[in-house]
Amino acid sequence: MDELRILIAGGGTGGHLFPAIAIGESIQSIYKNATVHYMGSNYGIESKVLPVKRLPHTLLPMKGLQRSFDFQSIIKNLSLPYYYFKSTSISEDIFNTFMPQVVVGTGGYASAIPVKIALKNKLPVVLQEQNSYPGLTTRLYASKSKIVCTAFEEAHRYLKAECFLTGNPIRTDIMYGNRDEGGRIFNLDPNKNTLFVFGGSQGSLFLNHLLEDIIEKLQYNKIQILWQTGDNHYNQYKHFDSETIRVIPFINSMADAYALCDLIISRSGALAVSEIMAVGKASILIPFSGASENHQYNNAKVLSDQKAAVLLSEKKLDLTTCLKTVIKLVNDKITLKEMGNKAKSMSKPNAKELITNKIIEIATA
Repeated sequence: MDELRILIAGGGTGGHLFPAIAIGESIQSIYKNATVHYMGSNYGIESKVLPVKRLPHTLLPMKGLQRSFDFQSIIKNLSLPYYYFKSTSISEDIFNTFMPQVVVGTGGYASAIPVKIALKNKLPVVLQEQNSYPGLTTRLYASKSKIVCTAFEEAHRYLKAECFLTGNPIRTDIMYGNRDEGGRIFNLDPNKNTLFVFGGSQGSLFLNHLLEDIIEKLQYNKIQILWQTGDNHYNQYKHFDSETIRVIPFINSMADAYALCDLIISRSGALAVSEIMAVGKASILIPFSGASENHQYNNAKVLSDQKAAVLLSEKKLDLTTCLKTVIKLVNDKITLKEMGNKAKSMSKPNAKELITNKIIEIATA
């Protein structure tokens, strides 16, 4: 069997990094002679994750474009040309020594330079786009790539490229949680109506504030709560922990957390939405209003248009409406099941395999 050398570039946020890792691990599990090298940024989450996982990698001194116009952001943007040329030089050295046969870009500012160099050297490029509205790197290079693996069909209308609807690669164990086990792990009653609130691995201050404002009335309505605050916000909210409210900074057993809950309140990052679809749960999605190109809103709208989720606007959020929506839904088992089934029907549980097989096919052509 011939050796395969795959370079996977992406990061900045977990939404770009974790699909990259999932794809890389899948390639190596299917093609035993594959060598995978990851490229990311010194300033992204990958700078912490890749070393801990001991994955072969190179971190570039590349920063993302600051989208605001305050003085500090302008100063940071003025330094971008320096970081760009330095990152380009480092990337070219890696290409010359590693000599990849295929370059995979999973998005984010960390992927742009490696993808550009690959195209310049006429190497096949596979892009993986997580969101329903494609990110800047995908839009820039889609037309020159071999294929774009998309999570949502809605992304195709924005791309002049060969698109392959695969879904997002997610943790395979996420769909095999157990409600009773969730009750045991989180010390909650699996027989009670349970609301699960989380804002991604870092937590969401907005969602934490929201829950704080309505938690007393949720308790009055006998709604049990599993609440992931994020590490940075945990100390501010840990005093709410009780027999029927479990406050946790970070949840490792997400499969059992999903299984335990009846309804989810979440942001609508691509991976969160993909996991919610995979586990077939009803959700209230509140997109982060500061997300680049409003991509979280577009992700949430895909589900809400199919009546698989309720979409609420962060900027126009009314506490009374939100509270009534939660109480009505969590007590309506029929609607919860219908929403969950619709979400499940939209999922692509074999996304990782579809993407992996396409990359190997291109690499061995």
